[in-house]
Amino acid sequence: MADDGKTSVVIVTGLSGAGKTQAADWFEDHGYYCIDNMPPSMIGNFLELDAFENRSIQKVAFVVDIRSHHFLEGLSDALEKLENTPSVEAEILFIEASNDTLVKRYNETRRTHPLNKNGGITTHEVVQKERDLLDPFRRKADHIIDTTHMKQADLFAEMSRIYEGLDGGTRFTFNIMSFGYKFGIPQGVDMVFDMRFIPNPFYIPSLKKLTGHNKKVAQYVLKQDVTKEFIIELDGMMKTLVPHFIKEGKYNLSIAIGCTGGQHRSVAVANELARIFTEEGYRVNIEHREH
Repeated sequence: MADDGKTSVVIVTGLSGAGKTQAADWFEDHGYYCIDNMPPSMIGNFLELDAFENRSIQKVAFVVDIRSHHFLEGLSDALEKLENTPSVEAEILFIEASNDTLVKRYNETRRTHPLNKNGGITTHEVVQKERDLLDPFRRKADHIIDTTHMKQADLFAEMSRIYEGLDGGTRFTFNIMSFGYKFGIPQGVDMVFDMRFIPNPFYIPSLKKLTGHNKKVAQYVLKQDVTKEFIIELDGMMKTLVPHFIKEGKYNLSIAIGCTGGQHRSVAVANELARIFTEEGYRVNIEHREH
């Protein structure tokens, strides 16, 4: 929120399909004058026009992305101009998601990605090209929201925490996934931890056909001294890292917990981490990929 006497300007940008339109809806519902697909070169002109008309607009959000003509050059110039305008307090909100998620969203809705000039399906190469083009603006962002594991309600809650100070405890979210290495490592996660150092319940006949959701399997996995030590160390590392992630504008972290088949050790440890992080006041989303 801008100081008294200044116009609060939010530049909403990021990857196509990540949720910029939903972010714009939130801003509009919260009293911002919201303009979608504004050519960056016209942002300064709009603000000058509003200033000339007695500054009737106090909060404005511009959604700009690669659909806009001369996007890259125009946004760089616009940001520089905003930084040198005393009457404006501007910041950047960058919306992103994993490549896999964006490819899935585009191909499920049969929409055409802006960089996919010839139409057809959206590929990882197209999404990565856009990610590379936008990286300079991501680095300048005041806030970054990753919608990979978010529903619209989660996105809105995150924006309320950022722009209205509605923390509800903490604004930080852990997205935890269990998986099996023999089915491949998940894409788009921030950290991957290998649980194959823990004794495997698979080789105990009474536990083999059960999963880490079962109380007996969970007890077997979690009673191991090496498991206890790992969880304590990981929890301590997160307590150290989370405040720094928030300071850098990152409000969620995706953690993948793997074992051989994704049935026993990874499930039990993922569930235990989810329990601990929830008790510590974090928001937690959990997914068991092989279930």
